[in-house]
Amino acid sequence: MRANTLIMIVLAGIFGVLAVVLVNIWLAGQRNAMANGVQASTVVVAAVPLKFGDALSADKLREIAWPAGAVPTGAFKTVKEAMAGNGARQALQSISANEPVLAAKITGPGQRATLSAVLDEGMKAVSIRVNDVLGVAGFVFPGDRVDVLLTRNVRGDDGADKSFVDVLLQSVKVLAVDQVADATKDNPTVVKAVTVEVSTKDAQKLTLAAGAGQLSLALRQAAGSKGEANQRVTLADLTADTPEDVAKRQAELDRQAAEEAARKQADQRIDGLAKAVERVGSQLDQMSKAKPAPAVATPQPVKEVVKYVQPEPPKLATIGVFRGVKLESYEVPRQD
Repeated sequence: MRANTLIMIVLAGIFGVLAVVLVNIWLAGQRNAMANGVQASTVVVAAVPLKFGDALSADKLREIAWPAGAVPTGAFKTVKEAMAGNGARQALQSISANEPVLAAKITGPGQRATLSAVLDEGMKAVSIRVNDVLGVAGFVFPGDRVDVLLTRNVRGDDGADKSFVDVLLQSVKVLAVDQVADATKDNPTVVKAVTVEVSTKDAQKLTLAAGAGQLSLALRQAAGSKGEANQRVTLADLTADTPEDVAKRQAELDRQAAEEAARKQADQRIDGLAKAVERVGSQLDQMSKAKPAPAVATPQPVKEVVKYVQPEPPKLATIGVFRGVKLESYEVPRQD
């Protein structure tokens, strides 16, 4: 074994022992601090899961130890304190097992778990009539947030009806669907009414808009509670193609058509070359298979010789003699 390896093993063992000792010292100090300075308290928690409208009873609650300096606001120290008063208390929202039971999550003694008990101060509950389409196909549940849209028709100055859609309200909290206000409801169902939480002015808007046009809901993202800029949408926005848009689309179509034609032309040229090469190859194969023809002697051309022969002179010569004005001809022997 190398010396470096042995040194590393020894150092690892020393650091491991040191870490264990330090952790034990820290844990002992924490135990001493809790025993001497930290005061313990108790908090009432749910012994079983509770949902909206469940009545509280001693068997559904229990007490657990809790640091006195970290008790949540509105918590109860004992089950007797939580059950005090005339009449039972009911859960206003879902409470998981071992979750602290707070005063804001339950009703007062003898009160019922109604929508009025869960409304924030200054807010109102207003119901909107919806159907399977306007209600987002039943996928809106209590606790969701939605935008309320208003669709209406208005007769213009030219006598023609104009349709448009406005965003009436944004990020509205849904309190109940039909007559169910349980936030743990997770089965989509087609409902006829949705109850939302709005301010007094928004409640007036919804009531007026219900008679002026058709209300519909747009489900928002669970964490999307912020408002956003919006504008009116009309029928012109559905087909608002400018000449520039049309020209761009036509230019794109022309470009695609030109590319397709060039591709087809290139394919045709490649096919023609392939067929020509195939023909040449077949001809070469035929020539290699054919037997050579016997050699035939080529006849030599005959040369013609032209010899000039001097013609033989005539033996008689013609002589003309004038007698007065008359010409007389005589043939006499020729003398060389």
